[in-house]
Amino acid sequence: LVNGWAASVKPTGAHPLWMEAYMSEKFLKDQEVAARYGVHRATVWRWVEAGQFPQPVRLSPAVTRWRLSDLEAHEAALERGAA
Repeated sequence: LVNGWAASVKPTGAHPLWMEAYMSEKFLKDQEVAARYGVHRATVWRWVEAGQFPQPVRLSPAVTRWRLSDLEAHEAALERGAA
C-alpha cells in the first residue's frame, strides 16, 4: 500500500464511479445498529448468525460495519412481508 492505496491503483482527481458510490454510502457500527432497533448489540449479531439480518461488511481486518442501505432494504422487505 502506498498512502492507503494499492500500488497498482493511481489516485487521480476523479474517482471511479464505484468509489463515488462507496464513499457516499453510510456505514453503521453494531452499537448504532442496536440503537436503531432498540436491542443490545449482541442481539444484532445473533440475528446475523441466524440469517435473519443483513450481513455486515468488513472494511478492514478490525472494522465491521453495516451499510445503511442494506438495513433500509431489509426494513422495506419486512414491511412487505418478504423477509
